[in-house]
Amino acid sequence: MSQITDPIPGAVFPRLGWVEELLAPALQAAVAALPGAERRVAGYHRGWCEADGTPLVPASGHGKTVRPALTLLSAVAVGGDPLDAVPGAVAVELVHDFTLLHDDVIDGDALRRHRPAAWTVFGTPSAVLTGDALMVAAMRVAAETPAPVAAAAVQELVGALLDLVRGQSLDVAFEDAAEVSVTQYLSMAEGKTGSLMGCACALGGVLAGADAERVAGLREFGRRLGVAFQCADDLLGIWGRTARSGKPVGADLAARKKSLPVVAALAGTDSAAERLRELYCSSHPLGEQEVDLVRELVEKAGGRQAAEEEAHRQMSAALRALSCARPTADAYRQLQEIAWAMIRRES
Repeated sequence: MSQITDPIPGAVFPRLGWVEELLAPALQAAVAALPGAERRVAGYHRGWCEADGTPLVPASGHGKTVRPALTLLSAVAVGGDPLDAVPGAVAVELVHDFTLLHDDVIDGDALRRHRPAAWTVFGTPSAVLTGDALMVAAMRVAAETPAPVAAAAVQELVGALLDLVRGQSLDVAFEDAAEVSVTQYLSMAEGKTGSLMGCACALGGVLAGADAERVAGLREFGRRLGVAFQCADDLLGIWGRTARSGKPVGADLAARKKSLPVVAALAGTDSAAERLRELYCSSHPLGEQEVDLVRELVEKAGGRQAAEEEAHRQMSAALRALSCARPTADAYRQLQEIAWAMIRRES
């Protein structure tokens, strides 16, 4: 059985340098238009500056340009010019950063991208307000696209935001739910993660002037890819390494969060699943040794295997949907490479 492992270093995406080149000036301009305080928090969050505003040389690697790459390549896939899709790529990246800032506050995560999370440095109010400002900036960028496609671009972004809020709300509600089914979890993941990736791909098609059928194929490709990515992210949250991922590993287990491997394991009937249910239902804080035990129980109860198999199923569905968009051969190959790299596996 193949296994999902740590995130791919930027070197796995050799063709994404051009995405950075197209994205960076427009993204920097959008952030520069924010109010001063929010501009500094956003710059810190992205790794552009220190907390005091001192500029930094961005770290190498292209992990932070995956969604914009999906937008630009989706435009190319339907015969468009990637330059026309840059506003969509910027809007998606701004929304992504908005969600990360809010996620870290909601989850209490102290690390983001190998640095202290923005809320731990600037305070919760500043992090939340910066997230709000980034969302507004994203809507402005989408609204300022050329008139023939501006309305469709804004509609696509608004729809994704509504789905995203629905998914985030379910994710929070699951923390207090007595039981969560795998079906319920996948519906949540489609909103929380799939909606924005679907929007990223659909915006590429919209801004390239593609017809509704091809845009729908791109959207569904992104949504399925987003669910597969969430499966991989859940696995990394339990079995990854903080030094590689830049996020605290094991924190979800300590908080008794119902990620997909846990949900699948809790549905089991063996002794490992029963012991896991006891630990998840108890109210005492889980220490380091108990977190290690929970990790072991999740694997023994089949949670790891179930999440890996679900990621593969979602990827297969994503690639079928991409074919429905009738992409150019080269763009299909590049989108497929990016998709598989996002949920890297090793034998």
